[in-house]
Amino acid sequence: MDDLLQDIYLLVKKKMHEQGGYDREAYLEFVDETLEYFVEKGKLDPDDNTEFMRTQLAEMWEVMSESLADDEEPQYNFPV
Repeated sequence: MDDLLQDIYLLVKKKMHEQGGYDREAYLEFVDETLEYFVEKGKLDPDDNTEFMRTQLAEMWEVMSESLADDEEPQYNFPV
């Protein structure tokens, strides 16, 4: 994964945890917000193909969903 896309993906994941949005709609909203943030901070140029990046990130919803589910599973270490 491109480093910039990975940075965006990880920030979206962090926002989802912090703000409690765990569905596809929230994911896409966080993707849009994060892309805008990266443009505002100069990490993305407004001329960059942000729509293509959004599409790539949208296609990663299943991966994000599984990742969030894994993060939420409690870890129990019972002696055997």
